[in-house]
Amino acid sequence: MPKKNFTKTIYKWRVRAAFPGILLTVVLAKPNLYSILGGVAICVLGLLIRTWACCHIQKEKELTISGPYQYTRNPLYLGNLILGISLAVGSWSWWAFGIISAYFFIFYPVVIKLEKEKMERLFPQQYVNYKKKVPLFVPCLRSSLPSEKNKFSWKHYQKNKEQRSLITAAIFWIIMIGKMILF
Repeated sequence: MPKKNFTKTIYKWRVRAAFPGILLTVVLAKPNLYSILGGVAICVLGLLIRTWACCHIQKEKELTISGPYQYTRNPLYLGNLILGISLAVGSWSWWAFGIISAYFFIFYPVVIKLEKEKMERLFPQQYVNYKKKVPLFVPCLRSSLPSEKNKFSWKHYQKNKEQRSLITAAIFWIIMIGKMILF
């Protein structure tokens, strides 16, 4: 299989592949009160970052450089990584940690590379300047971009269907609490 087809397949399956990983994490989980409390706290941070990003991004319409996009070019993926860490902490299982880690190492380098190439095609000059000032993934502590008017909008949250992340997280934590109580 040519490399280009492989990377497109990885990109296409990034969301679908997460669900079997989450299911396996649930099966392998050995949660306790402390793992759940820690996991939920980390999860809230991940959801807040994703919400902040989703309330700014207008996919493929403009290069978003406001909100968390001033600190990292991939705040949604950073939020996903934090959510993944929360699942590993909450599950209290090294196997689950391994599955979650494997998922991120397999999918995210490819996904981030393809997203970067897409932004370079859609916004060639703007993206060149943007990537010089904002790190690809690990956020900087201080923005080097000019101050933008706040473009935060709850309409973007709904349009980007971000409520799915919140619902999925809630279901996961309800299951973890049930598993802790029953097993």
